[in-house]
Amino acid sequence: MIYELRIYRSMPGRLPALLNRFKNHTLRIWEKHGIRQAGFWTTVIGESHRDLTYFLAWESLAEREQRWPAFVADPEWISVVAESEKDGQLIENIASQLLAPTSFSAVK
Repeated sequence: MIYELRIYRSMPGRLPALLNRFKNHTLRIWEKHGIRQAGFWTTVIGESHRDLTYFLAWESLAEREQRWPAFVADPEWISVVAESEKDGQLIENIASQLLAPTSFSAVK
């Protein structure tokens, strides 16, 4: 397994709208594309209370290279983004890392 760590820094005041988009739209569209989430978190103590952190679980890099572009190009996703950002941009910055578990990791 390969895990993708993604951290979204929301625009000021826009974290609730970003959370709503994930909860009500993104997860369903991911399911359609076979994208598996491994958890979501908001920041209680840390650099910014505007961050949404989540993990995706991939069988391989090849799986990610196939599924992620299909999701991003999905007409329904494009429509959801446009509708959710009609009152302004939701995300200021996205950081992403692809991680491989160590031999001693509890998560494999």
